Amino acid sequence: MITFRTFLVAGHALAAIAVVLLIGYLGRLTARAVRQPPVVGEIAVGMLLGPALLGLVWPRAESVLLPGPVLEVLRQIGHAGVVFFLVGVAHELRLDGSRLKDRAIAWTTMGSLVPSVAAGLSFAGWLLWYDRPEFRGDASTPAFVLMMAIAMTVSAVPVLARILADRGLTTTRVGGLALTSAVIIDALAWLALAVVLGLAKGGGAKGIATAAVVLVLGLAATALVRRLLLLPAAERFCARLPWVVTVLLGGGALGVAAAAESWGLTAIFGAFVVGLMIPTGPAHWDAPVRWVSSLGLWLVPVLFVTTGLKVWKGATGMPWLVAIVATVLAVLAKIGGTYVFARWGGEGRTGALRLGALLNTRGLTEIVLLQAGFNAGVISPALYLSLMVMALVTTAMTGPMLTVIDRFLAGGAIWEPRQEVQRAATG
Repeated sequence: MITFRTFLVAGHALAAIAVVLLIGYLGRLTARAVRQPPVVGEIAVGMLLGPALLGLVWPRAESVLLPGPVLEVLRQIGHAGVVFFLVGVAHELRLDGSRLKDRAIAWTTMGSLVPSVAAGLSFAGWLLWYDRPEFRGDASTPAFVLMMAIAMTVSAVPVLARILADRGLTTTRVGGLALTSAVIIDALAWLALAVVLGLAKGGGAKGIATAAVVLVLGLAATALVRRLLLLPAAERFCARLPWVVTVLLGGGALGVAAAAESWGLTAIFGAFVVGLMIPTGPAHWDAPVRWVSSLGLWLVPVLFVTTGLKVWKGATGMPWLVAIVATVLAVLAKIGGTYVFARWGGEGRTGALRLGALLNTRGLTEIVLLQAGFNAGVISPALYLSLMVMALVTTAMTGPMLTVIDRFLAGGAIWEPRQEVQRAATG
């Protein structure tokens, strides 16, 4: 039965959502003004700056502005935003077969992956040695260690693709190498997260086995639905009624996400499976995916605010030492590792540096992975804040670092692989 109180809660929630979306919009404008990816501004304002300042200036602000029922509505909206956004992320994780034949892909991927995993394991070892309970979640040590390795490894495909487009690098060699390597690394990171959640929720081998079964069934369903969507009747339906397909896609993503949670995984796997189901060849499928993902991007700031309130409530302050250690390890591993391995693979110094700078971008993909670990109890509020700072700094570094490389190392010229430079010089 709908009561007057229900109307009050609904009105309060709509007003709160409008304010949060405005905050997210202002964060995006601020980020663009300083030539940063929009997600940097959204996170800084919505998750870190807003809840922290509000808690300091007005400690009772949450109970007055966002009482329990209203906050729960916002959490659900933010949750839906992440699901919608991940449909687009999964749809973008596609590999160009011709690029995979280039051995530089293997070297670049190893350079971005192997040192980052080592940095994550070292960071986890340091935290275990540091032995401060506020930096450990409730999960087992293997789940915690693997989660730290994942946190250091991610390279955000959506943000990276936007940076490449903004700088006109999408069709260049550096763009192809960076984006293909990021797709491979992120796919491995999502699979590793399934193991983490299995360890955290199921307790050891049983949890991993459950996660593996769900993943196998999900991939089988993905292949089947993908083939059905490639049938002429399905393609004609999508081409004629794209808005209907968009609604069905969004509703299906929410339903599959809920099912994944009920099976012991996280909702992000349900969204991921739906995104992989959508064919990547026919152009008319791109519009519904883009619309759903764009709606998700608009709603994700709601998640930042609600999570920020929860994190700041559970943390006693910003653990700057842990944030600095995490950031330094992440930067050295990504940029240094990618540079060294790319050089071994035959790339020039400037190109190898560009690859390191691009793959150091962690963006919203990192936030979603951290959110999954936080919700599963693998990451504590204090550690979540520290890794959030790492994600912001590494993402914000990308644009300025590329500018420095272009101006002072490359003279603004498009780089070439070392072998091509040598051939040009001798031929």
